[in-house]
Amino acid sequence: MSWSIGMDLGGTVLKAVAAQEDGVILSAKSLPINDRRGSIAQWVDGGCKLISDFERELDGEAPAIGVSAPGLASPDRRRIDHLPGKLFGIEGLDWTEALGRDKRVPVLNDAHAALLGECWVGVARQKRDVVMLTLGTGVGGAIMMDGRLLNGVSGRAGHLGHMSLDPDGPPSNTGMPGAIEVLIGDFTVGDRTSGRFNSTRDLVAAYRSGDAEATADWLRSVRALGCAIASYINIIDPELVVLAGGITKAGKALMDPLKEIMDEVEWRPGGHRVPVVLASLGQKAGALGAAYAANHIDSI
Repeated sequence: MSWSIGMDLGGTVLKAVAAQEDGVILSAKSLPINDRRGSIAQWVDGGCKLISDFERELDGEAPAIGVSAPGLASPDRRRIDHLPGKLFGIEGLDWTEALGRDKRVPVLNDAHAALLGECWVGVARQKRDVVMLTLGTGVGGAIMMDGRLLNGVSGRAGHLGHMSLDPDGPPSNTGMPGAIEVLIGDFTVGDRTSGRFNSTRDLVAAYRSGDAEATADWLRSVRALGCAIASYINIIDPELVVLAGGITKAGKALMDPLKEIMDEVEWRPGGHRVPVVLASLGQKAGALGAAYAANHIDSI
């Protein structure tokens, strides 16, 4: 039986799966992480523990391992090159050396890994041209073109949340004015609602209850998202757009008005529309994508 391990690094939890070549999950595990500790050891020791647990459970050495993490992956995909102020100890850590492996341990940006997971066994299965947006505290993303992840020269490719929709708007954390991240990301809800709400969840609850101001605020954000998605479609021409992240828990409150906006603004030559769907793998997407990359890094 061929299998691999994928680990997904987060600020509070290190998640991991052992999966067969067909994507069937053999086992899933997690460890709590304290991002404020600033210790390389917690990442390496935690990863080694999970690997040992899987190997003991599955009665054999893991043939391949992959890692998913926030930040910009190095061109050779051995480490995260750029991750300021988060997950202390991860930046610059070569995981192949850290885990003492002979076979390279590929490292992917977490949104890239999540898209890879969805294309392997999720909602984008058998698709080769896909755009993913991760809607949460900020807005991340990833692009699959002709079956390969778009990485770019420095790993910036797919950071769709930093596309500007308003050149006179407030900047994102990259300095981009009026970025889609600023217009719908959870971290700006207070500013966008004049301090009435502190989270997208609260804003959506008020929208569902019929609050007029909340409705205007929420629909303004969803319209910005729709215009951004339509712009990505014009540039990339994908088969599918996948939405993931905490904001998608809004469900119909997000998808129904978004459909109306897409009907208005999407260019549909010959009547062709690009489906916009919700991701299906949840919290396991990044780990699954890393497990896939463990055996296929040179083809993605």
